[in-house]
Amino acid sequence: MSRLPIRARLTVVFALALVVVLAGTALFVSARLRGDLDETVDTGLRVRATAVAAVVRRGGTALGAPGAPAVIEGDETFAQVLAPTGRIVERAGGARAPALSAARLRAALRGPIQLERTVSGIEGTARVLARPQVGPDGRRVVVVGQSLADRDATLARLRDAFLVGGPIAVLIASLLGYGLATAGLAPVEAMRRRAAELSLSGEPERLPLPAARDEIHRLGATLNDMLERLRRAFERERRFVADASHELRTPIAVLKTELEGALRGGAFGAETSAALTAAVEECDRLGQLAEDLLLLARSAEGVLPVRPEPLDARTLLEGARQRFADRAARKGRRIDVDAPADVVVWGDPLRLRQALGNVADNALRHGAGTIRLSACASDGGVQIDVTDEGTGFDPALGGQAFDRFARGPSARSDGGAGLGLAIVRAIVEAHGGEASIAAGGCTTVRMRLPDRPPQGPLSHAA
Repeated sequence: MSRLPIRARLTVVFALALVVVLAGTALFVSARLRGDLDETVDTGLRVRATAVAAVVRRGGTALGAPGAPAVIEGDETFAQVLAPTGRIVERAGGARAPALSAARLRAALRGPIQLERTVSGIEGTARVLARPQVGPDGRRVVVVGQSLADRDATLARLRDAFLVGGPIAVLIASLLGYGLATAGLAPVEAMRRRAAELSLSGEPERLPLPAARDEIHRLGATLNDMLERLRRAFERERRFVADASHELRTPIAVLKTELEGALRGGAFGAETSAALTAAVEECDRLGQLAEDLLLLARSAEGVLPVRPEPLDARTLLEGARQRFADRAARKGRRIDVDAPADVVVWGDPLRLRQALGNVADNALRHGAGTIRLSACASDGGVQIDVTDEGTGFDPALGGQAFDRFARGPSARSDGGAGLGLAIVRAIVEAHGGEASIAAGGCTTVRMRLPDRPPQGPLSHAA
């Protein structure tokens, strides 16, 4: 039940409630109608019993004789006058055998009784009224009765009407209820569709609100206020990152220059020289981190410009190999290039060089074995793969490898910032391409890029 859509749940609850209401109504109407019909029968029996008692009291005309009171209405009614021994003194109607047993007869001699029983000659069950009466011939028991076949048939028709009409009514009401639930939840669905298209960057947008000032309108207004607060917080964060990264570049560059000057001009010991060299390397990393943060801040604004031009894919990969060949050799690893000579990719050389550098740097930091840079034509574009012989991305990352600041345990231990693949995705998407992790036994980062000029200006929209 909890897994059903809310419209279906509302419809089911509404249908169950309607079934309970209809069942209660059927029981009430049936009981009320039965009581009314029984009251009508009882009234007729009392009238006929009074008429028969008057005949017995006077000792006059027999019940069935001409001129006797009209105490019989068709074959469904009867009247009897019984002696205390149970013998029928007078009778009229379809019942030929005594309508009372010996025990009931004794009770009737003491006072009026009423019961329902089967009487020979009367269809179905009969409702019987018996009362004592004294006449010229002594004590007698006046018995009148009426078949309940008509009453039972009326109640059966009512029951059949509820059994047939009830499910139809429940079905029609459920369809109407489902339609009403759908119409009532339409504003929620409209807000959901708009929310799926919203972005914190770009032009501010709001969720559509229904005209009625109801609970859904208040919910939408609350969500719009929350979106506005999130948008302002996102904008403050973006501006902070952009300003901080921009301001950090100059002092980091000055610090690096001073350290390099000290290394060139000073006569230091081995330990001091090693410390200064490590400081210069850390300055390089800080400078790269500042550049990365600035690029991500620009991409969040949707204005990461690229200047695409035709590039030879093999030349692009060879350039990446040469940049990292010495570093790979120091780690006892190799970088290979596999790309046909006629594959052309349409991209910004500076941005693609940065993207390839980030992927290769990740492979050197966290991968193992030979790194393979490959390119091939694929589906109207160019597919560039960077593969190493490592065990793949950390399972803790799940599908978040391209998210900003996403780092596995190994990246945390070696000081990684978790921005490399986020920048790769921003650059690839700015070219109109797609970055992904390829499935397989090795670690492969795949970039799909266009092989022809774009139809319009390109810029990344985060």
